[in-house]
Amino acid sequence: MDLRPHFDELERFADGQMPPAEQEAFELRLEQDEALADAHAAYEQLTADLRWAAGHDTLRLRLQALDERLTERGTALARAQRLINRRQRRWLVLGTLGAVLLVAAAAAAWYFGRPSGARPARNWQAYYQPDPGPAVTPALLHSRPLLAEALDQYQAGHYPAALHSLGRVSPTNVGADTLLYLRGLVLLRQGQGAAAQLYLRRLTDGSAAGPAPGELVRRARYHLGMAYWQAQELAPALAALRAVAADSLNPYRASARQAVAAGVLVGQ
Repeated sequence: MDLRPHFDELERFADGQMPPAEQEAFELRLEQDEALADAHAAYEQLTADLRWAAGHDTLRLRLQALDERLTERGTALARAQRLINRRQRRWLVLGTLGAVLLVAAAAAAWYFGRPSGARPARNWQAYYQPDPGPAVTPALLHSRPLLAEALDQYQAGHYPAALHSLGRVSPTNVGADTLLYLRGLVLLRQGQGAAAQLYLRRLTDGSAAGPAPGELVRRARYHLGMAYWQAQELAPALAALRAVAADSLNPYRASARQAVAAGVLVGQ
């Protein structure tokens, strides 16, 4: 794959240096230009290989990288442990029962306070069931501190920081599919539905010709449908959510069936 015709714009796209309008146009080209999409995939593989090779260049670089990783690991562990301690104290004060009652009271207030005969909500967020991601446990903190830090930032709503932290996580330690899924989730919650599609579609398309999909792919199909909806691509959104609603093993089946049954994706 000759990357030279696309190298400059691929590098600017990967570094986040494109203005919003240029980035949107580039992402559209990624969907339509097969050569550019192949070059983008090759560029990602090349940069991953270069990062791996750089750590094995000389003994001095290996030792230096090890020292930096240990320092970074210790910092991430301490920071994440402080966050967990604060969360535990907060839950002890509020109590799980209080949180459940608060949600129930809010739902009841909305239900009984809505006008009679009101039309169903048409915003994707009214039907979206977020994925909070894996819990940040002490075991995860010690085994994968950088992933734990990214998850904590995502769950706290700090989406740009979470994307930055995910970029520092090695696919060999977590799994390429997991990183694709998490990047798609973060971008969707950040309001970048078109960008989220690039990652979620790579995960779902890769399983099309293989064996029965696992839970991660099933989850990705639901969030891909919501990413289409967020980007106002209503026809593919409806098709994706119908497929999820028909899958009895999909954990988001009920949410997808609600959106499809409401008819809000037809005739908008």
